[in-house]
Amino acid sequence: MTSLAVPLLWSLPWVVPPIAAAMRSRRSRALDEFSAVVPDPAPPVSVIIPARNERRNIERCVRSVLASRYPALEVIVVDDHSTDGTGEIAGDIARGDARLRVVPAPDLPAGWFGKQWACATGAAEARGELLLFTDADTRHGDDLLPRAVNAMRARGADLFTIAGHQETHSFWERVIQPQLFALLSIRYGGTEHVNDAKRPADVIANGQYILVRRDAYDAIGGHALVRDQVAEDLALAQEFFRAGRRVVLMLAMRQFSTHMYASLGEIVRGWRKNIYAGGRNAMLGGAAGRLAYPFVLIALPLTGLLPPLALVLSAAGVLSDAWMLWSAVVVAVALLFWIAVYRFIGEPVWYALLYPLGLAMLGYIAVGAVVKGRKVEWKERKYLSS
Repeated sequence: MTSLAVPLLWSLPWVVPPIAAAMRSRRSRALDEFSAVVPDPAPPVSVIIPARNERRNIERCVRSVLASRYPALEVIVVDDHSTDGTGEIAGDIARGDARLRVVPAPDLPAGWFGKQWACATGAAEARGELLLFTDADTRHGDDLLPRAVNAMRARGADLFTIAGHQETHSFWERVIQPQLFALLSIRYGGTEHVNDAKRPADVIANGQYILVRRDAYDAIGGHALVRDQVAEDLALAQEFFRAGRRVVLMLAMRQFSTHMYASLGEIVRGWRKNIYAGGRNAMLGGAAGRLAYPFVLIALPLTGLLPPLALVLSAAGVLSDAWMLWSAVVVAVALLFWIAVYRFIGEPVWYALLYPLGLAMLGYIAVGAVVKGRKVEWKERKYLSS
């Protein structure tokens, strides 16, 4: 074996995953394929928005839902003991639109997470044949719901979910957020890999937008079945799959967007809440995989940082030419991957150059998440995830 072949061979564990993820993502389908004409007859849809201290987001979300072209619509905002005026803002809108109701969430029962309890509360109030659970930090296009209902029917889904545009308005959002969604892409591939899944571990839902058939939701036990899961969307999709129900994921980049976090602190706290306790349930290998997950979670960003570090040290003459070749190949592929990611999400491609910084921040988030373990803190509440 030649001196060049060895470092090239060693580059494969780093270059194959992003290349494979890019190729698998080509097997994705989008809502653009489906008609925006309202189906006739149009099944009644109840849109349920759990909201706890969402003053910054609630008006934008509610007004975008109410602007839908879909006629058979009711909107239920479940005010989960907000202290920032969220309920009052939603109530002001409700006074001008009879389709909107604001429902106060009862006191949180033991063993429940707040979001699941708010969703269950909204479902109990809902009259729709279809239930749409959506987050308060989302924005809906006026053609989104007609397309989603048409797609749900055409694809025979019991649970229909979408991946939309993730809004990034600040430096740290643009550096860190793509890292997390790239991990999801590498894990799950394109939408059709999820839709053709043969085992529960390979399905996923986006809790920002989950549309379900009411009869299927009630039959499996609704949100009570996942009441103590930090990643309730993932868990709900897996429970639908286990019950023999069809789960369908599609892209909706033009019809749907979410602004998850607005600051570095929010990003760190938000992902530390989800990335460990929720990620364990997405891990392959059963109990052994879940046991290994903390090490895998920390190892991923560390191994990603090795090539750029080796490239710098090689350029400085600290490491040999073989290290230079290995690291140059890996970094070049990584840059091409991140350029493609930033082009896809519509952000400046020069952020691809900062992918090592994103990996470092991912490592920081991962370490903190592992230290917390199953203990979850979110919006002034403390939980223990199962």
